[in-house]
Amino acid sequence: MSLAAATNENLANISNTLIYSSMAVYTLAFFAHIAEWVFGSRSKVGRTAAALAGSATADSTVKVQTAQNAGGTAVLDRPRIVTRSAAGTRDVPDGPGAAGGTFKGDLWGRIAVSLTVVAFAVQAAGVVARAASVQRAPWGNMYEFSITFSTVAVGAYLLLLALRKNVRWIGLLLVTTVLLDLGIATTTLYTDSDQLVPALHSYWLWIHVSTAIICGAVFYLGAVGTLLYLFRDSYENKLAGGGTPGRFATSVLERLPSAKSLDTFSYRINAAVFPLWTFTIIAGAIWAGDAWGRYWGWDPKEVWSFITWVAYACYLHARATAGWKGRKAAYLALIAFGCWLFNYYGVNIFVTGKHSYAGV
Repeated sequence: MSLAAATNENLANISNTLIYSSMAVYTLAFFAHIAEWVFGSRSKVGRTAAALAGSATADSTVKVQTAQNAGGTAVLDRPRIVTRSAAGTRDVPDGPGAAGGTFKGDLWGRIAVSLTVVAFAVQAAGVVARAASVQRAPWGNMYEFSITFSTVAVGAYLLLLALRKNVRWIGLLLVTTVLLDLGIATTTLYTDSDQLVPALHSYWLWIHVSTAIICGAVFYLGAVGTLLYLFRDSYENKLAGGGTPGRFATSVLERLPSAKSLDTFSYRINAAVFPLWTFTIIAGAIWAGDAWGRYWGWDPKEVWSFITWVAYACYLHARATAGWKGRKAAYLALIAFGCWLFNYYGVNIFVTGKHSYAGV
């Protein structure tokens, strides 16, 4: 074995070790996030006090002028808390977050975020080591795409936290998903380091696939927000109808941002990344022209990329249409992300096409 080959093999082993190490740290972060939610769970008295405090902020005491003969001002009783004023609007303040406003919950939340930062750094180093071992972009097959995808997803989450956005509630779901992604990647999708076929040796590999990874990671964050919006919206609807949600649902959903905030978050995330997904498809077409001599050939990957684009375009259009805001638009967003997932897993594994040569 040549010195270069031995060096590449050592780098591949280092990459594998770093990926497994990041999984260990993510597991610790997972338990820390669990502790944040557990210690952030408050008693019924605490929940009532929080509801009244939020109510005091959203609904000021109503004063009305009494009849002329009274000549004074009467203070009426506080009206019933409004949780839904109209379709697509909310009058509910955001919840206190996963920590529930408690010291212990916040402490565990900070520990969870710190562990996530460490795991992210270790995983990113593993991706870089993989790239060094193959001396190319580290996304030439599904294993490499998966480990890079989850790295970018965590990076996007940490970036939002660094920008002081209220997104720590994503942490538990994100870390859980990352562990599942890395578990599947290391057990089912793993592929030894190897060079690519000549058609993939192009600078468009860096441009096209990197933008696809970024789009998928950010679309994932938007899908999480959309899914939680549906749960929170049902929770608020039940409260507005005089119902009593279950104890577990109350403990969890009351700490999330309001349905309106979750809906706005998801919309902004999806709207921000949609132009980049458009560029991804265009870049892929240009690369196809260079590699295969045609810009579009109805390859399954090309078709499902376009279907995903259409689905997200329908979602964004629905948000701009009065009758399709709220839950209807949210369903479209989840369908669109489902199209992206099938484009990644379904097409690569179950459908044969020109993109199949990258291997699993």
